[in-house]
Amino acid sequence: MSQDTQTKYDDNNIFAKMLNGDIPYHKVYENDKTLAFMDIMPQAKGHVLVIPKQKAVDLVDLEPEYAAAVLMTSKKVMQAQRQVFEREGIIQMQLNGAQAGQTVFHYHVHLIPSSIHELGRHAVTQADQSELAEMAKQLAGAINP
Repeated sequence: MSQDTQTKYDDNNIFAKMLNGDIPYHKVYENDKTLAFMDIMPQAKGHVLVIPKQKAVDLVDLEPEYAAAVLMTSKKVMQAQRQVFEREGIIQMQLNGAQAGQTVFHYHVHLIPSSIHELGRHAVTQADQSELAEMAKQLAGAINP
């Protein structure tokens, strides 16, 4: 796919709105380059999304320092998920482009405490907000800065 046909970054996407403080979310972890938060339409209990604070549609757009930061934040979150949810298996998933299933066009990584056989469909049912808030609090407390 050429750069001309790639989806352009939309400053009104839901993750951009979160980064701007326009809509609420359940924060798990944040640093100067990344934000990790609970997925409100999870595929499994404890589903977390990690995004860069760079405007990037997909991996092709992501600057190396932000890619590294997303990876390091993902590592911290995965360690917390293993501790809090007492499970070894964490699915790490990242989709590039609509044909691959990407629905929010801001680069993001899914971290899902599950096995491939237990995984539910994404964006089907919205999770209970108080349960998400409690999970975010537990995960945030388990992350070593």
